[in-house]
Amino acid sequence: MAKIKFTLNNKVVEIEESPTARLLDILRDKYDFVGVKEGCGEGECGACAVLINDKIVNSCIVPLGTVEGKSIVTIEGFSKTKRHEVLRESFEEEGAVQCGFCTPGMLIASESLLNTNPHPTDEEIKIGLSGNLCRCTGYNMIIKAVKSASKKGDGLW
Repeated sequence: MAKIKFTLNNKVVEIEESPTARLLDILRDKYDFVGVKEGCGEGECGACAVLINDKIVNSCIVPLGTVEGKSIVTIEGFSKTKRHEVLRESFEEEGAVQCGFCTPGMLIASESLLNTNPHPTDEEIKIGLSGNLCRCTGYNMIIKAVKSASKKGDGLW
């Protein structure tokens, strides 16, 4: 066990836990952030996506010890921002949400993409979301939603 201190959704937290514990499990079980979901457990699907120091990562493959001193944002933290509101509305308007399982990861991936590239092309959106899988919606609607959000949120990113 080790004391590990990090910022979680803009709040400094400290936890005594095994440094090898998966970040995903800590976020869900210790902090009740259930928007971070386990899909594949291998870092392939994006259902567990979070931002660590503004970079998208799959929390299922992140050992807790590696987040010491870092900033983590989950979908719950991101959902309190204007940027999330613009993305969420665009996803709804474009029909890019169906079952909702992948949606939190898609929104986090979209935030990560738009944060670095506020006006991406369709191809850049495809690349930016490539680590996230959706079985219901179809990627065309998701691409349209990100494109729409980039226009609506001009100046936010």
